[in-house]
Amino acid sequence: MLTHIARFHRFLAEYLLYPIALSSALALSIFLGRVFLSHSLHIYRNLVWNLFLAWIPYGMSLLAALLARLLPRQWWLLALPGGVWLAFFPNAPYLLTDFLHLEYRPPVPLWYDIGLLASFAWSGLFLAIASLRTMQSLVRTHLGWLVGWLFAGLAMGLGGLGLYLGRFSRWNSWDLLTQPDAILADVAGRLANPLSNLRFFGFTLMFTAFLLVCYLTFINVHPVRGVER
Repeated sequence: MLTHIARFHRFLAEYLLYPIALSSALALSIFLGRVFLSHSLHIYRNLVWNLFLAWIPYGMSLLAALLARLLPRQWWLLALPGGVWLAFFPNAPYLLTDFLHLEYRPPVPLWYDIGLLASFAWSGLFLAIASLRTMQSLVRTHLGWLVGWLFAGLAMGLGGLGLYLGRFSRWNSWDLLTQPDAILADVAGRLANPLSNLRFFGFTLMFTAFLLVCYLTFINVHPVRGVER
């Protein structure tokens, strides 16, 4: 029994659950502090929901890693958590864009809200980078180094695109299931008229580059390796 607990603990530690949970706990604690200071749950409560959504891709990456470890020959089982991960991946870095809501809202000082938004943004970015590292390692294990990096690059590009679609077009991850044609039409229309959609291209490219730099920095500390079989 203790052996199984120790192995599960090592698994969770390997995939950075503990520091990620600590980051989220800090963000939620700062939010509760704001509720206490303002006597209101209304302001910035969307951050809590967005943080919950940011945990979905991380949870899917953990599930995929666990399946790969327990059932290494049934690689096709990774398709479902992998698909859900890709659909929800933009929700994690999406917390970075919540800085658009920053303004002075007395009686809470501005510096407090800066710290609040920064803690949620960091938590979302941490969840995004950690889950991408896990998924890239799975792809690398089964398909090789080159495909692993192509997958990571594609995911970051789709992440930058998803940030724009979520922030400005107000699409959600579940709209990929309910309104895929409308989303494709939205993107195709913007691609067909680049001069009229400079914000679309600028925002998407900037946040894709930001995710790439953050990811490269992260994997220099925690290199991408193949998953144990």
